[in-house]
Amino acid sequence: MATPRAKVALTGVQETLLIPLYAKAMGSSWPNPIFADPKAEEILQSVEYDFSQLSIARKVVITMCIRAARFDTYAREFLASQPQAVVLHLGCGLDSRCLRVPHDDAQWYDLDLPEVIALRRIFYEETPTYHMIACSVTDPGWVDAVAASGRPVFAIAEGLLMYLKEAEVKALVLKLRKAFPGCHLACDVYSTLTVRQARRITPLQRTGAVVQWGIDDARTIETWAPGIRLREEWYFTQAEEIARLNPAYRLGIRIAGLFPAARKAERILYFTL
Repeated sequence: MATPRAKVALTGVQETLLIPLYAKAMGSSWPNPIFADPKAEEILQSVEYDFSQLSIARKVVITMCIRAARFDTYAREFLASQPQAVVLHLGCGLDSRCLRVPHDDAQWYDLDLPEVIALRRIFYEETPTYHMIACSVTDPGWVDAVAASGRPVFAIAEGLLMYLKEAEVKALVLKLRKAFPGCHLACDVYSTLTVRQARRITPLQRTGAVVQWGIDDARTIETWAPGIRLREEWYFTQAEEIARLNPAYRLGIRIAGLFPAARKAERILYFTL
């Protein structure tokens, strides 16, 4: 049976979920794709929305596919060592990581705003090991819906923290630390320069979303509470997928990697809380 076409009626930050959806679907459909996401392709064909108005550049598609692949790797590695863990995907949008990363013995929770989860339920079904939470990530009440029961916890915040205020980011990190002591957190962050520049990016202007938070020194987060430890600061120039791009893109990324400001524009941080 064909998936019904869903009319998208999202605004602002919620509408930004369509950017990574489109990027992952496009990157997955390319010849010699750098990322495979058949669910994103399926959803893209089922959503009534004019994606051309977002004006998503090829380099954005590449960046978002590389980003998603790296988060997938973190999740797989964590579950390989902790197969009965809990995975929290905060601000999940319509992402299909719950399908891309096997989690037979783990409990997986996808969390997003109620209107996003309502749309998500058209394309995904809950199972005994997969759950959806309709709640803002800044609302402290969502923690009660997670049945961790002492299990190790891995939290993912992909394409999320830059849309929060610094106080909200700090509150979220401390909430995760208190509710799930010792949990791991992987998140992508912008530099403060990128935050200023991102406000002029066409796709974001189209949605009306506002990028609010960036960080230059990742170790600042370690000062927010005792025991927070930065495990890795990962740069996009390290991605294995770069080798599969055309020569022009490979050269551009190598050149960008020579400049700290460009290298730190967006990167992925991995913490133990």
